[in-house]
Amino acid sequence: MNLELPRGMRDIESDEASKIEYIRQKFIETSNLFGFQFMESSPIELLSVIETKSGPSIKNEIYYFKDKGDRDVALRFDFTIGLTRYAVSQKSMKLPAKLSAFGGVWRYDEPQKGRYRFFHQWDVEIYGQPNLESDAEIIEFTSKFLSNLQLRNIVIDICDRELIESYIHQVFKSNSAELVSDILRAVDKIQKKKKQEIMKEYEEKGYSSSELEKILEFSQIKGTPEEIERKFDVKQLKNWDKLCELFTSLKNRQVNNVKINFGIVRGLDYYSGIVFEAFDSNSDLGALVGGGRYDTLTKAFGRSDLGATGVAGGVERIAFSLEKQGVIVSTKTLQVWVAFVNAELQKIALNIVSQLRQKGIRAETDLGGKPLKKQMEMASNSQYTIIVAPKEYSSKSVVIRNMKDGTEKQIGLESLLSNPQSNLQF
Repeated sequence: MNLELPRGMRDIESDEASKIEYIRQKFIETSNLFGFQFMESSPIELLSVIETKSGPSIKNEIYYFKDKGDRDVALRFDFTIGLTRYAVSQKSMKLPAKLSAFGGVWRYDEPQKGRYRFFHQWDVEIYGQPNLESDAEIIEFTSKFLSNLQLRNIVIDICDRELIESYIHQVFKSNSAELVSDILRAVDKIQKKKKQEIMKEYEEKGYSSSELEKILEFSQIKGTPEEIERKFDVKQLKNWDKLCELFTSLKNRQVNNVKINFGIVRGLDYYSGIVFEAFDSNSDLGALVGGGRYDTLTKAFGRSDLGATGVAGGVERIAFSLEKQGVIVSTKTLQVWVAFVNAELQKIALNIVSQLRQKGIRAETDLGGKPLKKQMEMASNSQYTIIVAPKEYSSKSVVIRNMKDGTEKQIGLESLLSNPQSNLQF
């Protein structure tokens, strides 16, 4: 029997699962602070829904199949499609609607180090009348969430797709949607590939090298509005005032780790306005987070009255950054091990464990009757060990050992079980 997993899949072991759970808890805490309504969107969508905006070529990037009813369906590859499908179908939903989600997604990408075909993603979206403060709210959430995770050196780069597209129109003197889409992909690639590689690729496609070089040089411009205005004539740029207004709003919201970057365009075709990405400035890992406005998607789903803006991030990539930065990740509450000196006291230990669990204390004991020395080795990851010994138990007491510094104290069992939280802190 072949027990291997399909290519690009993996089992998520305890340490990684703990990091994912830590990120999930911080995500829910932060989304609650901002008033987002947490929900679980369907893991399976009709293929036609996913193709509405992405087109038939999306099949190359997703898992899709026919179900038993001969319907073409697909596993979700992000949350934006599903949450938007849900939002546009809720005709009586109070607006603006703020939705959040966290869970697994599937993509048929080429597996790489730290990149699998099943991974976790978090997502927040705002649906309602398009306005700049909704975009600012999403970016502020991103900054606050990453800060709550204790990540350092985070920089958020913002831009506007319409600004970049209008500049491409000017340079190439063309309104071709295909040309704009092609050049946006070139700009998106500049963060990942060498300039000369991109130039060669696009020259082979028939693009003018001088015009392409002008766009790629433009995409390297970044900084505060004042810094950019000193090195570029912004009067020719569509939506420059809008981008500056967003920058000012973010500063007012105490988001101080933000800058304008003309190289941020985002890869997905459905983005239509403000776009942004968040990076660890001391890492070459790439964007941790990406988002922006995508009013064209709600229109494609039949709601021209509904604007949308949102952000999503890969959980495993964030977990990698947490590990690299040395952030101590813990989702565990007070952890106690109950050890027993002999077999006669095992039932007492089991009873103590059950009572501690009823009080909300994470507690364990040996189930196999191992010697005390072995039990103490098993207890090494716990904060405290309660030792049930004949002499102490004869006077209805136990010994509590602090596993960090080895100090001990004796305490009455009834007192311990009536208020374990206070009695275990020493």
